[in-house]
Amino acid sequence: MSYTGAVTAGGPASVRELEELTITKLSVGPMDNNAYLLRCKATGAQLLIDAANDASSLIDLVGGSLDAIVTTHQHGDHWQALPDLVSSTGARTYVGRLDAPGIPVHTDVLVDDGDEIHFGQITLHASHLVGHTPGSIVLRYDDPHGHPHLFTGDCLFPGGVGGTWGDADAFASLLDGVVTKLFDRLPDDTWFYPGHGNDSTLGAERASIPEWRARGW
Repeated sequence: MSYTGAVTAGGPASVRELEELTITKLSVGPMDNNAYLLRCKATGAQLLIDAANDASSLIDLVGGSLDAIVTTHQHGDHWQALPDLVSSTGARTYVGRLDAPGIPVHTDVLVDDGDEIHFGQITLHASHLVGHTPGSIVLRYDDPHGHPHLFTGDCLFPGGVGGTWGDADAFASLLDGVVTKLFDRLPDDTWFYPGHGNDSTLGAERASIPEWRARGW
């Protein structure tokens, strides 16, 4: 079955096989958070994006060996399982520099805009986006055999950017960052994986940017 990215909390994971990387998407917890397990095919090294909830399911998914956990931002629904995952696996933790104080687990590596995260033979590129939180990060994998892949946390979803709760400045900052760092730099076939719900591509969303800006959310 081809990958669609459609998952539900308590349901099975969805697995995408790239030439050098396996992406496993699992929905966990009462807010249907997406957790993404990335596995380097050459070495078996693994990295988890957002240990959001349901630690036992994530530990089962990981299989006992985990090199790194990246938390996309400080909101509690994205790190509820982090203490248990770190305790169980000893994984190195990565968080955006400005959001690290809001996460009650020691951060091993503070991530800034433009930083690279390496595991096995895989490299992820970080972009810092301000608006949903002060220190949210988006991760990009440049597939040498295909199109880019983005893990956007709560910064970008199908249909718009993440919540800014009526703060016009925060919304403008987030939308401007999404446009200049993602849409302006990457092709339409770039696939993105958000922190909740279904995936999309930049091409599917690009034409809606003026509408997002006009409505203010």
